[in-house]
Amino acid sequence: MLDQALADLVLTLHFAFIAFVFVGFAFVRRWPWLAWAHVPAVLWGSFVNIANTICPLTPLESWFRVRAAQSGYDQSFVEHYLLPVVYGRDAAPAAAVVAGGVLVLALNLVAYGFLIRSRRRFLRRR
Repeated sequence: MLDQALADLVLTLHFAFIAFVFVGFAFVRRWPWLAWAHVPAVLWGSFVNIANTICPLTPLESWFRVRAAQSGYDQSFVEHYLLPVVYGRDAAPAAAVVAGGVLVLALNLVAYGFLIRSRRRFLRRR
C-alpha cells in the first residue's frame, strides 16, 4: 500500500514538473525570481527529451510500482503516459519525444527573449 502511494506521489510530481516546464513562464512573468527554478527545469526537460534519455523519476516510479505488485514500464515517462494520449497506444513515434524537447526549448527561448526585451523597454522609460 505504501509503495503504491509512493509511486502515485512520484507520478504526480513528474506531471507537476512537466506542467511547470510548459507553463512556468507565465509564473515567471509575475514573479521574475522564479526564473531561477524555471530555466533549469526547461533545460533539464528539454535535455532528457532531446537526448532520448530517461529522467531519474521514471525508474523510481516504476520501482515503486513493481514493489506494489503492479506492472512497471521501461520506456520514458513521456512515451508511457503522454504520447499514447496524442498518438494512441501503438503509434507513439520516438521522434515525437525529441521534437517535443526541441519545441519546449524553442518556445521558452522566444518567451524569455520577449520578457527580457519588454523589461529593458520598461527600464528605459523610467
